[in-house]
Amino acid sequence: MKKKFVRLKKDLCKQAIEHARISPELYQRYNVKRGLRNEDGSGVLVGLTEVGAVLGYEYIDAELVPIPGRLLYRGYDVEDLAHGAKQRNKRVGYEETAYLLLFGELPMAIQLEQFNELLVANRELPNNFSRDVIMTFTPSDVMNSLARSVLALYSRDSDPDGLGTDTLVRQSVELIAKFPPLIAYSYQAVMHKQENTSLVIHPPKAEYSTAEDFLYMMRADGEFTDLEARVLDEVLILHAEHGGGNNSTFTTHVVSSTGSDTYSAIAAAIGSLKGPLHGGANIRVVNMMEHIKETVSDWNDEGQVSDCLDDILRKKTFDNAGKLYGFGHAVYTISDPRAICLKDTAKELAEEKGLTDEYKLYHLVERLAPGCFARVTGKPKMICANVDYYSGFVYECLNIPKEVYTPLFAMARVAGWLAHRIEEIYANPRIIRPAYKNVTRPRSYVDLEER
Repeated sequence: MKKKFVRLKKDLCKQAIEHARISPELYQRYNVKRGLRNEDGSGVLVGLTEVGAVLGYEYIDAELVPIPGRLLYRGYDVEDLAHGAKQRNKRVGYEETAYLLLFGELPMAIQLEQFNELLVANRELPNNFSRDVIMTFTPSDVMNSLARSVLALYSRDSDPDGLGTDTLVRQSVELIAKFPPLIAYSYQAVMHKQENTSLVIHPPKAEYSTAEDFLYMMRADGEFTDLEARVLDEVLILHAEHGGGNNSTFTTHVVSSTGSDTYSAIAAAIGSLKGPLHGGANIRVVNMMEHIKETVSDWNDEGQVSDCLDDILRKKTFDNAGKLYGFGHAVYTISDPRAICLKDTAKELAEEKGLTDEYKLYHLVERLAPGCFARVTGKPKMICANVDYYSGFVYECLNIPKEVYTPLFAMARVAGWLAHRIEEIYANPRIIRPAYKNVTRPRSYVDLEER
């Protein structure tokens, strides 16, 4: 009987695959914008936003011309936001950024203080939530646990389906505040169930910023340095928003356009971000760099490093996918402004952690990768280090487990998701409904006995 079902499963899988293939020629015939991309690689314009702008090229005489990358939050350059928080040596840069994204303006001092107090007041999870939701039927992945927890918060909301301004703002503040404990506790639960580690649950501390509180809740001893808190705060700023076209934010727009509730929209965005082609890329960067460290005997030898990169691109080593993870982007070609910010931060952190040699290797790979890519692939496309390249190294320096890399991305990006959700509901409410052309031939129904 068991062999019968094994054979049936194989037959069903084969049949499913046969009917899932569509000829690439048909996409060209019907001018389908696969991946919502134009022929020149630019994104298909499907909406307008005031929340964020991703700039990597401009049109000159109808031709796409790459420019140094820029990322704007409500018109403000993200590098200025990150540097502003760093220069003032304050650790509420992310809170300032979240306020800007949600409410459209940089807060005055009293507004920032009040907003921070509001976040602190909403960090605590509902009574018994950790026990009943996070610790019960714990998924093996922290992102799935986070999505499940977000959906569970729906049942604790007095007006979960409300679309009024009061409800949307309240829900936004509550979710931004609760993401740090949701992620930290989910990680602890997953490790406890899978690795039988001690279960350490630190309640949030009112005197801590978002970055500080997360580090405190993640670590058994609750200890962290000023530099660690400042670096994590900067990482959160740089990941908080990336325009309306990135997959998870667009998912938020799509779900919100139906009039669905906030928890469903954010859970859907989490599911999108979990994908390795979106939020999970920095884990692959770290794994690739570990391979390079093990393969190259002299990290300062440019020839050895180039040979290793060539072999990766030729699908001879590492994961045999032929990709240099952490390089290339859908919009940025000359530079990713987030990577530029993180590069300097990574150097500073590496010096404190005694990881200068590792940082120098990252820097060398960044310098050699574009040339290796052009030589091996023969493609004229320019590639640059993206935010995932240095963020994974920064997380390593902060002793953040790989299981939390993508959830940490979500913790930052939830502010952008919520800002876009409010905009989708109020700017021009209309359900997003693109078209798909059916390319099967019409068929007549055949009775079961005659098939």
